Amino acid sequence: MDYTNLKERMEKTINNFSEKLSEVRAGRANPAILNKVKIDYYGTPTPINQVAGVSVPEARLIVIQPWDASVLKEIEKAILASDIGINPNNDGKVIRLAFPELNEERRKELVKDVKKMAEEAKVAIRAVRRDGIEEAKKEQKEGNITEDDLKQAENEIQKLTDKHVEEIDKILENKEKEIMSV
Repeated sequence: MDYTNLKERMEKTINNFSEKLSEVRAGRANPAILNKVKIDYYGTPTPINQVAGVSVPEARLIVIQPWDASVLKEIEKAILASDIGINPNNDGKVIRLAFPELNEERRKELVKDVKKMAEEAKVAIRAVRRDGIEEAKKEQKEGNITEDDLKQAENEIQKLTDKHVEEIDKILENKEKEIMSV
């Protein structure tokens, strides 16, 4: 039985989880939080990083410098309308996003959110496992594989699942440390 499809789906789940985590504000300025913020650029929804230079000159500051000064107001509006929770500071040339220091309560809240995301990723991995086992049982019912092969397939799928769940736990642990240590 071929496990590459299952493996790819599990890895895609981990990549999505990692991407979501990169957007979590952990006290440090991370340009990834702007990934979902789009502006109306001549009638087209456009990501900020395609109309401006985004830099992190300090640990708690993001500077957005548009290549076209006319979109400055649009960028400011888009950031205010988004749910990143930071007020933009517009000086007419650049927009500065100053990240406040996280208090203990907010850190614990963030850790709780991150754990919830990790659990959702684990559930998705287990759903892939379930699909794989159902596929193996179907193959066995059709007579394509023996009962021993079915047991072997179930064991292999479980090993894949355990490996990927472990990877999610490691990523979660690193993010928790990052949030609590900033």
